[in-house]
Amino acid sequence: MRKEDCFYLGRIVTKYSFKGEVVIKLDTDEPELYTEMESVYVEFGTNLVPFFIDKSSLHKGNQLRVQFEDVYSEEEAESILKCGVYLPTTMLPKLTDDKFYYHEVIGFTVVDANFGEVGTIVHINDKAAQPLFEIDRNGTEILIPMVDDFIKKVNRKTKQIEVETPEGLIALYI
Repeated sequence: MRKEDCFYLGRIVTKYSFKGEVVIKLDTDEPELYTEMESVYVEFGTNLVPFFIDKSSLHKGNQLRVQFEDVYSEEEAESILKCGVYLPTTMLPKLTDDKFYYHEVIGFTVVDANFGEVGTIVHINDKAAQPLFEIDRNGTEILIPMVDDFIKKVNRKTKQIEVETPEGLIALYI
């Protein structure tokens, strides 16, 4: 499985028992959606390796306690600690209305209510304190904070996101 075809689900953060169970910290607002999985992909360097799940249960909010097949000792569990966990993007729940996954809107056109067409989303910067749309406008980079108050409409059919930004924000970049 290629990493480009997957989404980041979380990270194996700790061992849970001497029988090889581990705890995955999930990067999701809805951890209950992932309690019935049959398998996940665990990241080893640049490779994603499938791991099949014997059993799993929610653990302290957004964590999942997992017993993988063929991981039945502390030593075996130790070898996968701190590894990223991925699932195919086909397993993502469908979002409706103005909710979207970051990877889904790459290539969408951003249109501002006051400014007009801003440009095309080339990346989502989620490393900052607040996620940002990175938009290309004829070679000029424009950053727009991904604030619910700014995002007015997401149109998947036309691949457009309508925003209403504070006056002067876009002009700062042009």
